[in-house]
Amino acid sequence: MKAVGYRKNLPINAPGALEDVELPAPVPGPRDLLVRVQAVSVNPVDTKVRAGSAPATGEVKMLGWDAVGVVEAVGPQASGFAVGDRVWYAGSIKRPGANSELHAVDARIVSKAPKSLSDAQAAALPLTAITAWELLFDRLRIAQGDGDGQTLMVVGGAGGVGSILIQLARQLTKLRVIATASRPESREWCLELGAHAVIDHSKPLSQALRSAGIEHVDYVASLTKTGTHYQEIIQSLRPQGALAVIDDMEGLDPIALKSKSLSLHWELMFTRSMFETPDMQEQGVLLARVADLVDSGRVKTTANAVFGRINAKNLTRAHALIESGKAVGKVVLEGF
Repeated sequence: MKAVGYRKNLPINAPGALEDVELPAPVPGPRDLLVRVQAVSVNPVDTKVRAGSAPATGEVKMLGWDAVGVVEAVGPQASGFAVGDRVWYAGSIKRPGANSELHAVDARIVSKAPKSLSDAQAAALPLTAITAWELLFDRLRIAQGDGDGQTLMVVGGAGGVGSILIQLARQLTKLRVIATASRPESREWCLELGAHAVIDHSKPLSQALRSAGIEHVDYVASLTKTGTHYQEIIQSLRPQGALAVIDDMEGLDPIALKSKSLSLHWELMFTRSMFETPDMQEQGVLLARVADLVDSGRVKTTANAVFGRINAKNLTRAHALIESGKAVGKVVLEGF
């Protein structure tokens, strides 16, 4: 099968940072679906793994943790799917990524894809939708339909996770949603997705909030550059508020949260699949719910750039855009 992978940790502008390769087709396990991949998207995790996780000598490591495709085989212990089903999922960080013509994935973290989106449009959503859903409802423990009179600030609202988080918060809670963005195009993107207001995160957050008439927020979803904004986030949070974080940051000082009795929550959407937690199937359940929200017109795709076919050249362009920090929404690729 055709696939795209890497053999060494190289900068994205180095020759061979990503390569087109031919590999044997995967053999699905008892709980797996074998999926013929139609479209993928690129997330920051792809660039982090490529830069920091070295393949064994002679090994080709595949990236890609967002996929839409058609089921070609169903393992004997996999349930709820049949050959020919069109599905979407984010996969597991412990297994090869989906930048390949055929891909094996545990059926528990898969759902039927939304009928109203093309393959490329749908591929933008799984990983970020799982992250945003778990952050809101599992980590911050905001009840669906709740949040009346409370405010959520989304730091980095125009990125992949922020783009779906804004929508889920608007559609499934009563929270007031304040997004942060620093460029005109990213500001407009956040407003189009439903943010009540957008503030400029190139300025101190507490100052930007006050300029918008907001003294404190109840919740913060910090999706990027948490280390840069950490003290301002603390200042912006109401006493007994909550902070949820997804990015990697060095030197986080939890003592700084003490005086306000603030809670800190880490979200990693791979946790359930990494540890095969008893509730692992909840990712398939929530993806089915998101598909329903899409098909009912309440949530829209966050795909904002289509980079052509799934090959090393186009994936290299996508990685470079993600690493630039200038991506708005999601980058998707379709077909081999």
